[in-house]
Amino acid sequence: MSAEKVLLDGEAIQRSLARIAHEIIEGNPDLDGVALVGIQTRGVPLAQRLRRLIAEFSGQEVKLGTVDITFYRDDVQVRGGEAPLHAQPVVRDTKLNFPLEGLTCVLVDDVLYTGRTIRAATEALFDYGRPARVQLAVLADRGHRELPIRPDYVGKNLPTARDERIQVQLVEVDEVDQVLLIPAEEETHG
Repeated sequence: MSAEKVLLDGEAIQRSLARIAHEIIEGNPDLDGVALVGIQTRGVPLAQRLRRLIAEFSGQEVKLGTVDITFYRDDVQVRGGEAPLHAQPVVRDTKLNFPLEGLTCVLVDDVLYTGRTIRAATEALFDYGRPARVQLAVLADRGHRELPIRPDYVGKNLPTARDERIQVQLVEVDEVDQVLLIPAEEETHG
């Protein structure tokens, strides 16, 4: 059994986020028309960090929101009156305290894999309004897309085998900043 491997440490995560922040500034000359929308759970602290970095680098504060995709996922089935077949995900807050119309919404997530989370987040976003553009920023892109989704901003491309897993740990949630490669035989189900 091989052990988990640290792919990015806290310093590498910070450098990646600083680069993404600069790219968002360069790609969006009118920052008043930009909103960062973190996808629950780890996309939220990443969006908060990006917002701070954008303000630090540009002197402008962009809008910040959160979106929960639980009821937009294609792998969650809520059954009427019967016990669920699988463990049900925790429902978290969606906070979009600004009109989306005319904005560039940058969805922020930790790992891009099949694209299904981003499809669900886009669908959730459009239930709240119609932004002018939707962009995607991810800390790690591990490949293996099942849907035609491509990120606009990527911290690090981390090619993986399908049976491996990328685990992002953030201080705000996990008390440590690191990105791990988890071999298939070490995955825990629970």
